[in-house]
Amino acid sequence: MPETLAAVDVGTNSLHLVVARTTDGDRFEVVSREKEMVRLGSGSTDMKELAPDAIDRAVAALDRFRRIADSFGAPLRAVATSAVREAENRQVLLTRAQREAGVDIEVVSGVEEARLIHLGVLQALEVFDERLLLCDIGGGSTELLVGERSEVLASASLKLGAVRLTNRFFAADTLHPSAVDSCRRHVQGVLASFDRAVRDHGFDVAVGSSGTIEQVLRLARGLAGEEPLRTLNGGVLTRKAVNAVVDAVVEARRTGTTAELPDLDPKRVDIILAGALVLEGVVKRFGIKQLVISEYALREGVFLDTVARQRGGSLPHLRDVARRSVVDLMRSCDEDPGHSEHVAHLALELFDATAHRHGLGAEARSLLEAGALLANVGLVISHGQHHKHSYYVIRNSDHLVGFTDGEIEIVAQIARYHRKSAPKASHPEWAALPPEDQAVVRVAAAVLRVAIGLDRSHARLVIGLDVEDTGDEVVVGLRPQSPEADVSLERFAAADRTALLAEVLGVPVRVAVVGQPG
Repeated sequence: MPETLAAVDVGTNSLHLVVARTTDGDRFEVVSREKEMVRLGSGSTDMKELAPDAIDRAVAALDRFRRIADSFGAPLRAVATSAVREAENRQVLLTRAQREAGVDIEVVSGVEEARLIHLGVLQALEVFDERLLLCDIGGGSTELLVGERSEVLASASLKLGAVRLTNRFFAADTLHPSAVDSCRRHVQGVLASFDRAVRDHGFDVAVGSSGTIEQVLRLARGLAGEEPLRTLNGGVLTRKAVNAVVDAVVEARRTGTTAELPDLDPKRVDIILAGALVLEGVVKRFGIKQLVISEYALREGVFLDTVARQRGGSLPHLRDVARRSVVDLMRSCDEDPGHSEHVAHLALELFDATAHRHGLGAEARSLLEAGALLANVGLVISHGQHHKHSYYVIRNSDHLVGFTDGEIEIVAQIARYHRKSAPKASHPEWAALPPEDQAVVRVAAAVLRVAIGLDRSHARLVIGLDVEDTGDEVVVGLRPQSPEADVSLERFAAADRTALLAEVLGVPVRVAVVGQPG
């Protein structure tokens, strides 16, 4: 059955809305597009503060977008990128967007942003079977990614955005003689951090997305006297064409004639020089001879990712990438990953067996699994207080993809509360969670505590559970790996950790061994 959904990209320079409905397979057709230039990143060279007037413009745009989505009966999902991600006062925007526009904004990491852009590109171009180098130049950052067959091999979010660099190098009305060279050196220096990824993986085709790159293509065709393209998707930018555009924009800026350049969007007059210099730097740095343009980017990737989530992960490559990132982080930090995998298995069994009492569904189940797998990653820092270290590692990792910022916070707190104190109002991170997320953390942490006890010896002696709800109590029956296996340590450890589980289930919890007297 077709689904109609709306996705919003809350970018540094502009806000974009796409409303689309699913078609056959994993494809979709766009039914409405909207764009609003709000310049969230304006007025601050370091992108640390969202200006009050920019917040006003963003909230007004979000309200309008939400009304459009409502007219199609389309649930709306909004994600924010660099400007909001870095702003110290971002909560002002998030709160006002929810209160005044009815829009909950997800703040995504740079790595997650690149993954979502990649998803969008794969819907626009026939490049699935090719190794691609993707470049997306936004207002606050540039996302670079090497990918193949929906797998992200390497990615980076670099602080090279058209608005950011304009604020830093080209804020004055008059172009300083050294500004272009200074900007070029800065761009090359920042891009150098992605050299190894490109060198190690290589690429077959280079793909460019974003308004900046589309604008450079329009300018290139205009300067060459070519007719405008009906669609930019699949259009090609050569290195020679990029260089020609940069030369023309630099000269126009020096003479004060930028607005006269052919096919230049008036709203991009002030930022096109910085954006074009970033693109020039990318093609030069990575030896790109030509760039294929994708009109699909972040918002289309958000749409596809949302479809996958609503289908319970029926687009395997989407959810697999999330779980794979969890497993990779676990294996890089956990001293005994086999133990964590076994605990996660038992935790899911217990979660499923008690679902009729806690009432949580598939999404919470996935977050529990991630929290269980990552509960011990804090050991990479120290054994002491490792549950708190696990929270820090998870919350600050750049390697978790396929999760929203809010989901990462939930996973981090599940790991944080797998031992020691239960969640308390005096814990600031816990207190900041919405009530529905607190409920997920409490249930998941309660289940995880018991599951960890069930492998106290790290010997995988308990291979499964038989859970019985008598009405007066929940009995967790342990199935040993063999009749001779001594699981007394596991039984004691699990029983010692049932207090929080009993609280969230509303009845006492008893631990017993299957086939033995209770």
